[in-house]
Amino acid sequence: MATPDPRTTTATGADVRVRFCPSPTGLPHVGLIRTALFNWGYARHHGGKLVFRIEDTDAARDSEESYQQLLEALRWLRIDWDEGVEVGGPHAPYRQSERHDLHREVLQKLMDAGLVYESFSTAEEIDARNEANGRPKQQGYDNFDRDLTEEQKAAFRAEGRQPALRLKVPDEDITYVDLIRGEVTFPAGSFPDYVIVRPNGIPLYTFVNPVDDALMGITHVLRGEDLMPSTGRQIVLYQALIDAGVTDFIPRFGHMPLVLGDGTKKLSKRDPRADLFLQREKGFIPEGLLNYLALLGWSIGPDRDVFSLDEFVAAFDIADVNPNPARFDQKKAEAINGDHIRKLAPEDFAQRITPYLYAAGVVGEELTEREANLIMAAAPLIQERLPLLGDAPGMIGFLFVDEIAHDDDALASLPDNAADVLRACIDALEALPEADFAASRIQEALSAALIDGLGLKPRVAYGPPRVAITGRRVSPPLFESMELLGREQSLARLRGLVSRLER
Repeated sequence: MATPDPRTTTATGADVRVRFCPSPTGLPHVGLIRTALFNWGYARHHGGKLVFRIEDTDAARDSEESYQQLLEALRWLRIDWDEGVEVGGPHAPYRQSERHDLHREVLQKLMDAGLVYESFSTAEEIDARNEANGRPKQQGYDNFDRDLTEEQKAAFRAEGRQPALRLKVPDEDITYVDLIRGEVTFPAGSFPDYVIVRPNGIPLYTFVNPVDDALMGITHVLRGEDLMPSTGRQIVLYQALIDAGVTDFIPRFGHMPLVLGDGTKKLSKRDPRADLFLQREKGFIPEGLLNYLALLGWSIGPDRDVFSLDEFVAAFDIADVNPNPARFDQKKAEAINGDHIRKLAPEDFAQRITPYLYAAGVVGEELTEREANLIMAAAPLIQERLPLLGDAPGMIGFLFVDEIAHDDDALASLPDNAADVLRACIDALEALPEADFAASRIQEALSAALIDGLGLKPRVAYGPPRVAITGRRVSPPLFESMELLGREQSLARLRGLVSRLER
């Protein structure tokens, strides 16, 4: 029975080094950020280091815009790093495209040690040999070029062929202990000698990624389970790097579960739920979104879903991650976000909803004194009710306009006697002096007029004035909203809806 390589790292505590190494392609998505969060949490829990490296060697797909968006995403979420792009460190540079000379040096060491060889075989030749030898095509390359003589190599070059470079794979089982999934074995013959540098001289990701990890001293590779099939090849490469004197240990690997969308399919990058910035636009706050992302494969404890980032760091261990796929549930994510919104200090909450009010055209870019005061006064009325900051304009936008717009569904909800109810409201409030126009006195006046006077139940009584004042069926508390609007504006809105209903 195969056993893990004894040269596997035993690093713990401050010696732990993890990395986050995305390619700068497209917008940041929640699965990518979950990977960053788990690496960050593991490093912070153990007092180790997080390295942020950029894998930007795909010129056709990589973009500076995407790189800047990655930085923006991590900074918005307050996921910091100890070494890497923008902050530097002892293993710079931290962009893969700037590390070609280092890759070439490592490659030369592997060749000098006889661990890598030139391969001239074409795909057609490999298929033909497999067929002639009764070997299934699916097994691929047959290690034919391992023993080419110098004369044979020269002959191939004379034909104009350029060789790929292949790593010699030992004919033995490869076993490692996955931090999440336990012992995993790749039986001998699972994969042949594989290409690490193309005939055009460009090294493959399967080469440069482990090499950079080795050169940067990464002790724990925590990544998505879709990369798990490549782990056997990476361990073989690490063994070669040790033999060539490039590093002296093999890292530990942990493969995180997939994040599913609908059904059993991986959450697509094109799914709106996967778009990190769209979630921010809706009104997620960093505390809420990170809390929910932490739950995609991990739990802080039974029957507990809401926790702070500090609590996450204190409790998180990659060994506690569930290997089963996790499903992204938008409703649950929003509910948890709402829980974190309610934890904010009122001044903080008011400050956070202001950009959303500006984006919706409710307030100006520079707040007037009246707008600032109104936001502070209105914020407590909605903080307990909001799952997303982006709901704030719809909830309190009515306070900032002179002309109210009535939602169609709000008008459709009005009872047949709505005009009578509104006239009773007007009579009651006209009798209330400006100096007494406070929420408690407004409630007393309307209760006397509608519940005692007209014999209405509260649910029926306050529907028409709510629609008149806010334009919506669902709104902040009615009496407090009227106090903020003031006596004259409140009466004007009640009269305006009466006029509309009487047309």
